[in-house]
Amino acid sequence: MSNGGFMVGFLSLPSLGQYEYEYVSFMVGFLFPCFVLGNMNMSLFSFFPSCLFPFPSPSPTPTPTPSPIETSISHTQILHFYHLCFYRCAIPISIVASAAVNQGCRNQVKKTTEVSVQAKQNQFSHRQNNAFLWIDTIRGYVKNGLWDKALRMYYQMRRAGINPEKLVFISLINACARLSDLQAGRKIHEDIIAGDFESDVIVGTALTSMYAKCGRVKNARQVFDRMPERDVVSWNAIIAGYSQNGYFHEALALFNKMQMQGIKPNYITMISILPVCAHLLALEAGKQIHGYAIRSGFESDIVVGTGLVDMYTKCGHVSIAHKLFERIPDRDVVLWNAIIAGYSQNGHPREALAFFNEMLVQGIKPDSFALVSVLPACAHFLALEQGKQIHGVAIRSGFESDVIVGTGLLNVYAKCGNVDIAHKLFERLPGRDVASWTAIIGGYSQNSHHHEALALFIEMQVHGIKPDSITLAGVLPACSNLMALEQGKQIHNYAIRNGFGSDVAVVNALVDLYSKCGHIGIAQQVFDNVSSRDVVSWNAMILAHGIHGQGVDALTLFSLMQQIGIKPDHITFTAVLTACSHAALVNQGRQYFESMKSDYDLAPKLEQYACLVDLLGRAGHLHEARDIINKMPLEPDANVWGSLLGACRVHYNIELAEQAAKQLFELEPNNAGNYVLLSNIYADACRWEDVVRVRTMMKERGMKKQPGCSSVEVHRAVHTFLVGDRTHPQSEKIYAMLETLYEQMKKLGYVPNTNLVLHDVEEEVKENILCSHSEKLAISFGIINTRPGTPIRIMKNLRVCNDCHNATTFISKIVGREIIVRDVNRFHHFKAGLCSCGGYW
Repeated sequence: MSNGGFMVGFLSLPSLGQYEYEYVSFMVGFLFPCFVLGNMNMSLFSFFPSCLFPFPSPSPTPTPTPSPIETSISHTQILHFYHLCFYRCAIPISIVASAAVNQGCRNQVKKTTEVSVQAKQNQFSHRQNNAFLWIDTIRGYVKNGLWDKALRMYYQMRRAGINPEKLVFISLINACARLSDLQAGRKIHEDIIAGDFESDVIVGTALTSMYAKCGRVKNARQVFDRMPERDVVSWNAIIAGYSQNGYFHEALALFNKMQMQGIKPNYITMISILPVCAHLLALEAGKQIHGYAIRSGFESDIVVGTGLVDMYTKCGHVSIAHKLFERIPDRDVVLWNAIIAGYSQNGHPREALAFFNEMLVQGIKPDSFALVSVLPACAHFLALEQGKQIHGVAIRSGFESDVIVGTGLLNVYAKCGNVDIAHKLFERLPGRDVASWTAIIGGYSQNSHHHEALALFIEMQVHGIKPDSITLAGVLPACSNLMALEQGKQIHNYAIRNGFGSDVAVVNALVDLYSKCGHIGIAQQVFDNVSSRDVVSWNAMILAHGIHGQGVDALTLFSLMQQIGIKPDHITFTAVLTACSHAALVNQGRQYFESMKSDYDLAPKLEQYACLVDLLGRAGHLHEARDIINKMPLEPDANVWGSLLGACRVHYNIELAEQAAKQLFELEPNNAGNYVLLSNIYADACRWEDVVRVRTMMKERGMKKQPGCSSVEVHRAVHTFLVGDRTHPQSEKIYAMLETLYEQMKKLGYVPNTNLVLHDVEEEVKENILCSHSEKLAISFGIINTRPGTPIRIMKNLRVCNDCHNATTFISKIVGREIIVRDVNRFHHFKAGLCSCGGYW
């Protein structure tokens, strides 16, 4: 009988009665696998019509004798047979396919194994046979991942009045868990209770796992607690459920309770509880698991070993994790990821990079997690070349467009100062998330592109991306450095509305914002209103008081910080010494510097030595400052020598200035500021030949003096002015206001300090030059464009000159306003003809 003849003959099969229908269902379910499992000898099925239809046929047409010719059945013919069984005989497609599903043959034939078929004589009732097929079909669907079809089949089965058995319930519960279909799971749970299966330990365990995977830990615990008997699998299910849903403390408590009840942990227990120990930093519990792993011979198992490495690194014990790593013979990429991430997260970026390179040498292909783990190490070391190599690996591996890897890469380029490349990467990223936007905003802000950072922050929200606390902490410094108070206030309001007002990183950034915008009182309020303050918070507030000249308040805060048990770090002492320097608290500064070693076991770094030199030099103790530099255990850097040179300018010490400048020219040969400062010192002493010599050196080396620049925020817009600037639309009004102010100032006793104009020109020209200094232009603009009595906040990129300081004192008295000037070193609060610095800056 040919294949085509067989199919055509099948179309003419008679209609089926109930008994015949069930018989055919059974035979189809029994014989169909023979078709789908490969090339069959057709002669084996020559009996098919007679065994399938042993009933009288209404047609007298004799059935032709099948030919014993051996042939093959094609995939297309198999699918035709499938369709005919369903369409012509109205047999449910699930019954036709049940055996195929159980053999893993979904949608198409997957195997070509030859199978011989032997007919068996089975005695069973039609009802029992039908139930068998339903159950077998459901389990087949679940086995092959067709979970939704298994559930639909179950509902049909129930409507047919067939009661499922325990194994079916277990399969169906697994299907609900895989689909996270809580509603179906609850319906099946009701049927389980009705069938009195809930007390079964296997069914109860499956229900516990299902509810946990659907996020209903409370329901999972209720099922678990009602179980009359619980084995280690049951305990594993509830522990894993709590862990996967973030209830780590409860998971650890259950693990302890499990041991108290005499249940011995097994392999699954270990891999379930180790992530809990890692998250909670529960080192002792982790050590217990480690001990059990050793006794059970699982320490070198790749999964358990990886969990132990991760746990120890999370708990800060990287050396133990390293030893474990070395003892595991077959290391996969997941284990390498664990050790690389462990070193990176514990502040050992050098070792993280070394392990990543070793992984490549060992021939382990890194995955996206490996790249994400090692990229922060490159960013930390500003290892641009290594970052480029990893970028190449990401491109070759197809991970460059991965949003997490892409974010890590752009962060490396931004930290290394390559903002343009970072932005190109950002633009190419598909599906940019909040982390991507945060990284590019932070990158622009950290590289002093503050306007661009604020523009991106606005664009981020236009695209519907909601900033998180990390975004806010990254963009607020841009507002601080632009002195953009109004924009900073808007971000502060956003933080409060969205529940970030107490986030410690946001609070620290807000303290910095308000202090750098001259609102030291609001900065203190923000600090006081938060209970969870870390050492960074205290450092920010101490430094805020210090740069505003409130040295006593800064030291009071430092004492309070110690009283409540916050241990100071190196940055704390930088802030304390800065406060002492600006407030002329020389003796206190010496004492605090000495206490770093004696009381806190902190060896002073270059930053603290620079602060001490500045403290002594500013107070006129230049030779003591020089002795400190000579006796330093560290090689002095540019900041140390720069502090001494700046003090020499204040106290007109040319000899020490020349020594300091010589060192600075070697350390920073392209820093024009050092040459300008030395030139000004010579000019103050009227040593014009030396002035010309230094200026010639600058010209030969292609260096230009950084122009004075001042900015003021008015109506949420920042306006910037250069010395002698006449490009602003309101220039005529600005200079007219300055002329009016100068007339009134002179009446009150103001005398322009023309000695500060280091040019050989007439006195009148020198006065005009002084009049057009950038901070005076910014103040005049602020007076014109703000309401009377409103404080004016000015930011200048250089140290405020003596004449501008003196002039601003008179202006504050004339206009009856507080004028707050932030220069490169500190704040000056001018009010009613007085300055907060008291003439000491």
